[in-house]
Amino acid sequence: MESIKELFKIGVGPSSSHTMGPQRICESIQKEVGEQATRYEVTLYGSLALTGKGHLTDYIIEKTLAPCPVSISWQIKALPAHPNGMMIVAYDKDDHELKRSVAYSIGGGSIVFENESFAKPRQYYPHQSIEAIENYLDDVGMDVYTYILQNEDDDFEDYLREVLKVMEESVERGLTTRGYLPGKLHLKRVAADLYEEAKKAKNERLLLTSFAYAVSEGNASGEKIVTAPTCGASGVLPALIYYCHRVQKMPESKILRALGIAGLFGNLIKTNATISGAEGGCQAEVGSAISMTAAAYASLLGLNLRQIEYAAEMGLEHQLGLTCDPVGGYVQIPCIERNGFGVLRAMDAAIYARELGKLRENRVSFDSVVRVMKNTGHDLNPAYRETSLGGLAKELVIDD
Repeated sequence: MESIKELFKIGVGPSSSHTMGPQRICESIQKEVGEQATRYEVTLYGSLALTGKGHLTDYIIEKTLAPCPVSISWQIKALPAHPNGMMIVAYDKDDHELKRSVAYSIGGGSIVFENESFAKPRQYYPHQSIEAIENYLDDVGMDVYTYILQNEDDDFEDYLREVLKVMEESVERGLTTRGYLPGKLHLKRVAADLYEEAKKAKNERLLLTSFAYAVSEGNASGEKIVTAPTCGASGVLPALIYYCHRVQKMPESKILRALGIAGLFGNLIKTNATISGAEGGCQAEVGSAISMTAAAYASLLGLNLRQIEYAAEMGLEHQLGLTCDPVGGYVQIPCIERNGFGVLRAMDAAIYARELGKLRENRVSFDSVVRVMKNTGHDLNPAYRETSLGGLAKELVIDD
């Protein structure tokens, strides 16, 4: 598996696959051709074309390649390798072609260029399943967080501190921002009002929801967030982390450990299935986020690794088949609300794991649910995989 740092990416919303990925593709080409380029042509394919407007794909491409002019075309038919494909062509001042590249935004901000043939990047972890990790740790008598630190770079905890900082800033920014989200939905930002109501009512669950809304509304506005594991699902884990760190006053050392464990489970999903809504539906995004957050909270509750696995398994299992159907292509409806629900489901899963684990052995492994999620995503009708062609996106009509 790759480093957890490749899962927790710091960047701007609203979409890791539709905004962050294309941005990184453009930056790579821009760096290669340098100042020779005077204009660019970009073609977006498949899901990038179908929901690119709502996800600000064109905006981030133009902003990244500025001051060079950019012409963008939209092709609904997907390229064969992945639903999120794009071609970028750079031209010089004499209108000669400098560079032509096809690349794919494969989820969570990760990108692959066509000539790389989806080759695996550097592998940090020798094990590819939670079962293999558990067996190894049993054999050597090692704690799971020690295992994570052993396989990551020396600066890993410093990176987690930066992740924590950005997560908490995204919560706090959202709790003090009012107004409307960008786009044709004219959706009011409500995190600040939810927060005030939660404090008045002393409602802890509403408080958690307000934290998730704060991040998700910021993401929808193109603000700085952490992919956890994606932009569209970026509100679930930070809401839990902020609550435990800032409200419950848990020590930073425990919070960093919980983040690392959440990242490990997210990495297993990314490695063995997908975290891309265009490839697996929303089960791959919010479902994965709930699983990661359940693992984090189970860790903070002091549960052992197999109990943590139980929490992560339940978090994902009960999101199987969840469709990705963003209305108008915006990461707003139903995405923001799903993040709010998600943090509550994650906490419930951890509590269930603690209590049910006392009564009987879990018969469903985390690894098996990840495999089922992968197969379910493959079987989903493409209309329910971040194309905005089905579900709520088809049902709700947007007024201009």
